[in-house]
Amino acid sequence: MTMQNKNRFELVPQQTGCLCPRVMMTLVFMVLAVLISGCSVANHDIKMPLSAPARFSESGHSPLPDQWWLSFEDPVLNGLMDQALANNFSLKTAWDRLSQVRALAKSAGADLFPTLDVEAEDSRNWSFDSGETTEGHTYSLGLAASYEVDLWGRIQSSRDAAAFAAQASEQDLQAAALTLSSEVAGTWYQLVEQYGQLEILNAQILNNEQVLELVTLQVRTGQVGIADMLQQQQLLESNQGEKAGVLAQVGVLEHQLAILLGQPPGQKVAPRVTTLINLPAMPQSGLPAALINRRPDIRSAYFSVQAADNDLAAAIANRFPQLSLTADVETSGVHTRDLFNNWLVTLAANLVAPIVDGGALRAEVDRTRAVASEALHLWGQTILDALKEVEDALVQEQRQREFITSLDRQLALAGQVTERVRDRYLQGTVDYQRVLDAQLSRQTLQRNLLTARQKLVQDRIDLCLALGSGWALEQSEQNLPMLQGTLRKKR
Repeated sequence: MTMQNKNRFELVPQQTGCLCPRVMMTLVFMVLAVLISGCSVANHDIKMPLSAPARFSESGHSPLPDQWWLSFEDPVLNGLMDQALANNFSLKTAWDRLSQVRALAKSAGADLFPTLDVEAEDSRNWSFDSGETTEGHTYSLGLAASYEVDLWGRIQSSRDAAAFAAQASEQDLQAAALTLSSEVAGTWYQLVEQYGQLEILNAQILNNEQVLELVTLQVRTGQVGIADMLQQQQLLESNQGEKAGVLAQVGVLEHQLAILLGQPPGQKVAPRVTTLINLPAMPQSGLPAALINRRPDIRSAYFSVQAADNDLAAAIANRFPQLSLTADVETSGVHTRDLFNNWLVTLAANLVAPIVDGGALRAEVDRTRAVASEALHLWGQTILDALKEVEDALVQEQRQREFITSLDRQLALAGQVTERVRDRYLQGTVDYQRVLDAQLSRQTLQRNLLTARQKLVQDRIDLCLALGSGWALEQSEQNLPMLQGTLRKKR
């Protein structure tokens, strides 16, 4: 190897007409490494761990939109959803986790490409000999390249595992958004129910005050005993106590809704609505196989299986020899003008094969195999849980409707009983206990009916969540990090 006048280097043939034997061997080694780099540990196809049923027990006829709450046609709920998806800190945290995993996926694939570093050095040295001091000064400039040949697909498997982990994190984000949407809707309609309960209690308090005036008048005229008046006062006081409990629940739900929307507790984030919505027609359940393919939590579990399987392949490949190639080019001189007059080129191939490691590599293979098996079983359990959630929501909504129909009938009968018993009481044919029992029964049914209707809305929310597939999420400007590192000049 000699340096020509035009500041470049060439491989110069020897007198025999062949390349330098060592260089020739190195080049042959590199060529062979590239030729066998296609070898890898094969991944096997992953099959679903269970058979899905052919259909669900019930199904509606209306298609469910991706943003499922739009089917409720509630403008207040739509506004709350927009605020929550933009400002909720738990969802922002999920975005941050996704960004981290995506960065790790990019980092894991970097080893598939060569690295190239530039090195520059300015060194000075002094030597002392027989009282004389000699000073030396050297400049050097070089390039260093390195590359690990992925003989068995270890790096590829690690890169694929990180990519699947990123896909799983994307589905986790979708699942987090779905869960957030159900929490916002559930909290909002609980709050509407409590506002309605306050309205019912205020009406009952007014009615009980009117009855108390009537009973008090009869006590003063000597038609009934004072015990009747005391019992009515007790009922009225009971209403006041229940109202205090509802007001407390209203405050808690208002705080909870504000937090879901990324606002401080105590800040008013929604109007006062006292009437629950009329639910739309039941949505289509679709096929269980389609649910498995679209639910984000199931898809996340599947990608986790794929990631674990590739981690296993990487662990197996790590037990085989590893081949690294390096190339260094360096020039040096005592003056900067001499830098390109002297060259040193180094080509190297390094083969490392584990022989004795105390069983560490085999233990790692066993561990990753167990992790992959765990991920497979979790995938199967996630599928079963999803199917159960759909069936539970279907049967709960159906039975809840039957329960509400029964409450409606009971309330109508209770109203008739209350009127007739009150008339008979005024006529003096029945005692006040019958009146009190009738009032309590009717007022309890009024409040229970409102609670039952809110439960029906919650059942529909649960069904939409169980059937939900997510929607295209966009990271708003408010979700972007506000912190950034800066290079600080040392003083």
